[in-house]
Amino acid sequence: MLPSPASVAQAIWVQRAMLTHHTLVTLSEIVLGLGFGLAFGAVLALAMILSKTLQSWLMPVIVVSQSIPVFAMAPLLVLWFGFGMASKVVMAVLIIFFPVVAAFYDGLRRTDKGWLDLARTMGATPYAEMRHVRLIAALPAFGSGLRVAAAVAPIGAVIGEWVGASAGLGFMMLNANARMQTDTAFAALFILALVAVLLWQGVDLFLKRILYWVPDSSAN
Repeated sequence: MLPSPASVAQAIWVQRAMLTHHTLVTLSEIVLGLGFGLAFGAVLALAMILSKTLQSWLMPVIVVSQSIPVFAMAPLLVLWFGFGMASKVVMAVLIIFFPVVAAFYDGLRRTDKGWLDLARTMGATPYAEMRHVRLIAALPAFGSGLRVAAAVAPIGAVIGEWVGASAGLGFMMLNANARMQTDTAFAALFILALVAVLLWQGVDLFLKRILYWVPDSSAN
């Protein structure tokens, strides 16, 4: 029931072609979900900061959306979007967008009042104030949300694959469990964990490079 590291390594080598295929499928779902989730979350945060009416309407909806268990949503998404990649991407988006919204909105809301007063004194329009002051000041908070999103992105894709899929690491793990091939299941799980770690490290390195002016972003 618990395969040895040697048997897992052997399964990875023997089934490397199949693992590569399913890894690319899952990775595509994760990357697409991350991209759409970041865009969706950023738009929602901007909408709430620009309109108090939208904020009072959207915030309860966003909170309620996170109170619904993802396992309860997964079968519905498969029914609505099919067994292909779309349902897995949507599942990843649903998990990703909340930390992005929360972090980015908080960053926009907590912009230093001194900076805003200085911008208004210099005659900045609301658009210029948002572009040159609020957005720049909120980038570190957005980066924190992006780090969390990168860490949880694989969860949505794999849950979608568990519910219904024809490819992906989650699909491969389910098939291996059904056949009692625990070494293959652990091999897929190891690859998934490796993908998650590499994705987070890549995002973290990217943020450190573009947010070099933030003291904490370059700390080891």
